Amino acid sequence: MKNSALSRREFAALIMTAPALLNSKQTSSDAARVKIDTGRTVGQIDEKIYGNFLEHLGRCIQGGVFDEGSPLSDTDGFRRDVLTAARNLHVSLLRWPGGNFSSNYHWKDGIGPRDSRPRRLEMAWGTIEDNRFGTHEFLNYVAQLGAEPYICANLGTGTWDEAQQWVEYVNFEGDTATTRLRKTNGRDKPWSVKYWGLGNEMDGPWQMGHRTAEDYGKFALEAAKLMHWTDPTIKLVAAGSSNFRPGADWTGWNRTVLQYLKEHIDYLSLHCYVGNPENDYYEFQASTLELADRTRVAKGIIAEALSGAPGNRKIYIAWDEWNVWYRARGDAQRGRRILEEHYNLEDALVVSSFLNTFLNNADIVKIANMAQLVNVIAPIFTNEKGLFLQTIYYPLQLFASNCRGVALDLATECPTYATKNRRAVPYLDFSAAYNTDGTLVLNVTNRHRDRALDVAFEAEDKQFAGEFQVSEVNGPDIKAENNLDSTTVKANVGKPVSANGKILKCTVAPHSFTQLKGRLA
Repeated sequence: MKNSALSRREFAALIMTAPALLNSKQTSSDAARVKIDTGRTVGQIDEKIYGNFLEHLGRCIQGGVFDEGSPLSDTDGFRRDVLTAARNLHVSLLRWPGGNFSSNYHWKDGIGPRDSRPRRLEMAWGTIEDNRFGTHEFLNYVAQLGAEPYICANLGTGTWDEAQQWVEYVNFEGDTATTRLRKTNGRDKPWSVKYWGLGNEMDGPWQMGHRTAEDYGKFALEAAKLMHWTDPTIKLVAAGSSNFRPGADWTGWNRTVLQYLKEHIDYLSLHCYVGNPENDYYEFQASTLELADRTRVAKGIIAEALSGAPGNRKIYIAWDEWNVWYRARGDAQRGRRILEEHYNLEDALVVSSFLNTFLNNADIVKIANMAQLVNVIAPIFTNEKGLFLQTIYYPLQLFASNCRGVALDLATECPTYATKNRRAVPYLDFSAAYNTDGTLVLNVTNRHRDRALDVAFEAEDKQFAGEFQVSEVNGPDIKAENNLDSTTVKANVGKPVSANGKILKCTVAPHSFTQLKGRLA
């Protein structure tokens, strides 16, 4: 009988072939199973995860949502076509005025008669800011959009008094010099804005007013106290980690910030952008796993910070900047026409996996803002004659339109592939939303570039009731884009899928995002 031990030659051959085995794209089975138990929930889905973001950057506001003198704009200067597209996106929470811009924005420059507002050197993005779109314009726009406003205060070059007085101007009902100024400018009643950010990306050396974690914690603490004393009902968002560069201690930053602010904040802000600069499709599709990892780590840091606090004290995560961003990036991005990414199908698939991740962490992720709304790394793209919807618009629209209720904790089995950094990346990425009326929404991203994959959904505690409607975001290939002349990638309504008692079977196409919507009995 041959000795079962490997010879040196056999061992060497195995070592030589190991990288090839590790990087093999396909496992032995193409079938996937998903077990659904409505008693196993992750958490309540907060509609604020379908938020978006406006910054005074490039053509996001000027020439985007706000275009005075354009025949496409209303009497307030708001682009009517952009407003319609944003409404159809079901934007829940709109963040403003930045972003890096907020770290040198002084809100009093943006109130009063438009023609009298000062023109300022804008150092974040290398332009002149005319301040014609300010607090009143933003809050009027949000009201027309039907979203909630989220204002990010200047904790870069700004002061405690400035942050406090902005809350007073916007939210306070009493008779003060600041509220009289609001009334003089045409607004009698306060807007009662609930969500306020304590600065933007203060951990980043690129930020105006960048501080160490301890210095930011001390500074933000005093701002938070003054803002809360002005309006105790507001919800505050601390500037958590945005700097994930090699050598940056992002966990240490969050721990220190929470030490100072844990009794005053409701959310910890995190930012995440991903890209595909090496044109490696499978590596790119796996990039959202880093988002999931960072979410779990931040959740643990929050739990550590709240250890010993009263049981009703909660701090949630706000991914208030997230998107694909890598083409229009770098030191050359200065001026008015900048950060204008043109998105393709593979970007839309990554966006769908971002949204799956938010649902799969619904217990801790309660705010998310895609950056940004128009033209600048955005789902909506305009010129002076019209607009088109980019590929990334469609998965966000499907989630925001349909995923309500609770996120379900799914048990999944599916084939995997390996990348340079991960041994087993699932080809299929899932999430599910279940509402009290029995509506079930199943989300499936098929990362496989070439193969359709079969999925069997198994209801554990209920039965599928009737047909499930199918929507699919796909295109002829992974590099397919939309433009002003044609829409190649969009959400198409597919043939309904019939369920058989406890089993719902479907086949998801290569490089696609599929959403199935139906009911459980």
